[in-house]
Amino acid sequence: MGSLLLAALSWPLLGTGTVVAAPPPVLSLVVCAPGYPGSTAEAQPAMDRLAAAVGAAAGWKPGELKAAYFETEQAGLDRLSTDDAALALVPLPFWLQYQARLQLAPLMQAIEEGGQAAERWTLVAATGSVTGARSLAGFELVSVAAYVPRFVRGPVLGAWGELPRDLTMTFSSAVLTALRRASAGEKVVLLLDRVQAAALPKLPFASKLQVVTESAPLPVSVLSSVGGRLPAARQKAVVSALASLHTTPAGAEALAGVRLARFVAADQAELARVRDAFDRIKE
Repeated sequence: MGSLLLAALSWPLLGTGTVVAAPPPVLSLVVCAPGYPGSTAEAQPAMDRLAAAVGAAAGWKPGELKAAYFETEQAGLDRLSTDDAALALVPLPFWLQYQARLQLAPLMQAIEEGGQAAERWTLVAATGSVTGARSLAGFELVSVAAYVPRFVRGPVLGAWGELPRDLTMTFSSAVLTALRRASAGEKVVLLLDRVQAAALPKLPFASKLQVVTESAPLPVSVLSSVGGRLPAARQKAVVSALASLHTTPAGAEALAGVRLARFVAADQAELARVRDAFDRIKE
């Protein structure tokens, strides 16, 4: 009976010589930005618009590309471990921490609205309280990047000097309270991103704070393929689509919905240099 049923099902294909091709698998773009605003549910409409715009620009059928945002490290890791997660857009600290584990091959870099592909990190302390890296002994460093201490000790502040081992790091994007603590004389320093540093002079207690040092410009966000799940032809199509996305009204609107201006080719040499600085730091 089984062989007769198989023959009956196969007959139309054998008789006509027509083979029905399987549709391309649905792939997903996973955006993970630990500590930054928004939740998965809140961001989903903007993610849907981005996926639709990228998919259309790449020549894919509607629904062949999905996108989702995650605001926590673990949620992003869990989603990137699933079979359909083919693209990842993540901040540089996350990329460095999980590049090897998730097989993140860099393709492009995202430029935020009003920003550049590479930005400086700014170390801020109470005026006169910090004179060099060694003087941070016993301090607390607060930053949205502090969930990856090797990033702070290596690529960000490594050129400034070796940080004391008893410097504690607190992962937080709520820097206003920590800035107040620093201005009041507590042993707290803050490592700020571009947007946070730009707001510093507007604070009523800004005169009690000083910029201690800045990092060299570092890539901000990296778009990578994940685990070799993106076939070469589809990778070429999506890279081309992202490179020109900002030039169309629909693409520019989709990018604005996720606070991005455009995508540019990944600076492979700079990412390799940063990864080397990261790898030299032992946990």
